[in-house]
Amino acid sequence: MAVHATGFSGEVNRVTVRPREIDDVLYNPGIGFTTMGSFDGDVPGYPKSTVAYFRWYWDAIEPQNGAYRWDIIDDTIAKAKARGQRVALGIMPVNGRSGVPQWYRELGAKGSDFVPEDGVTNWMPDHNAPLYLQHMGRLVREFGKRYDGNPDIDHIDMRSLGHWGEWHFYFAEKGTGFVDATPETRRALVEMHLESFTKTPLVMLIGPVNELRYAVARGTGWRADCLGDVKPGWNHMRDRYQQNLDAAGANDAWKRAPVAFESCWVMQHWAHEGWDIEFILNEALRWHCSVFNNKSSPVPPRWWSATEAFLKRMGYRFVLRSITHPAKVEAGGTLTVECEWDNIGVAPPYRKYVLAWQFTPVGRRLGKTLVEDPAHPIDVTTWLPGKHDVGLDLAVPKDLTAGRYRLSLALLDPFTRQPAVQLAVEGRDAQGWYSLSEVEVVEAPPAS
Repeated sequence: MAVHATGFSGEVNRVTVRPREIDDVLYNPGIGFTTMGSFDGDVPGYPKSTVAYFRWYWDAIEPQNGAYRWDIIDDTIAKAKARGQRVALGIMPVNGRSGVPQWYRELGAKGSDFVPEDGVTNWMPDHNAPLYLQHMGRLVREFGKRYDGNPDIDHIDMRSLGHWGEWHFYFAEKGTGFVDATPETRRALVEMHLESFTKTPLVMLIGPVNELRYAVARGTGWRADCLGDVKPGWNHMRDRYQQNLDAAGANDAWKRAPVAFESCWVMQHWAHEGWDIEFILNEALRWHCSVFNNKSSPVPPRWWSATEAFLKRMGYRFVLRSITHPAKVEAGGTLTVECEWDNIGVAPPYRKYVLAWQFTPVGRRLGKTLVEDPAHPIDVTTWLPGKHDVGLDLAVPKDLTAGRYRLSLALLDPFTRQPAVQLAVEGRDAQGWYSLSEVEVVEAPPAS
């Protein structure tokens, strides 16, 4: 790190530090590759992951009317936490088979048969039926009551309609007796999530334009299946994503909530087809991707370099360019600190990490933590890509004895109050603090 002290006419000397930037892949919370149905370290050849993605059928979570298997979700959260991951969760009614509980059908629920890819006839509930809205609504609301604001959940995937919870009826449309969900039904299914999850970020599928418009206007992010689909003819990446974002007015949703992608097939399929990895990943960055679900499938070895470059830009990446403060400060006084930060990622974080500071006597390890200036709280969720000048007035503890102190900072998780975010600069210690500069603390003059 480069350090210099400069004298100013009529002012005490000031210390300026310019940390040295690093080029490492930083596995920070809430960004990067997600595992799917598995946990970090389970799949050889898969990047380290801080988010574990799980989705379940309705009948797995509510096998009996009003009786919920929250233990399934709690166990998943606990296992992910043990691997250093938060979770992203979704509950869906139908996949290649019906995931609707048998008890729901026995209530006389309306629906229709359909034949999915495997050729085995299955059943799709009528989403417009008051019974469906009643019971799916109850499930979503109970889900929210138990998990909204849970610190171990990264985001909730809104999956309450259609095949795979993807807000379409691709197979059912080919059957007989199918009734599409009305605009009112679709709006109601979005609204029940918005009402149930007011603290935990939500993501809405990019596909249904009207529902996407409604959701992102109310603060959700979005997700897109089939990243990597660049097959000849119509494909998602050239013919769906940007067109839907434009139509829904969703191009700025990333400024408030996450953008999540799921691969079409997996990266190994892209490699087999000879598709352009640079184009695929750069487009995901252009759309401000924070998390990418490659379905826990290994990265093709020849694409590790491109993958690491992708990981270095996904989500947020903070570089502290400089920090300036007076060389001396009185115990019990105020240390004015000026910082220049640079977010060189493509999105902000979506959790309000706390900028905190430590004074540590030179030659010792024990320190005192100072949270950010309470008069000017720092909200890192507003740190969009680009530079951010931050000024702080730190209250120096009165009980600090005179002497030289190391000044360190960290971005703490607001729930655990422990260092959580790695910066793209040198100086990080084993506890996650960045030791940056020194300041001399002097005794305050006696009161007159």
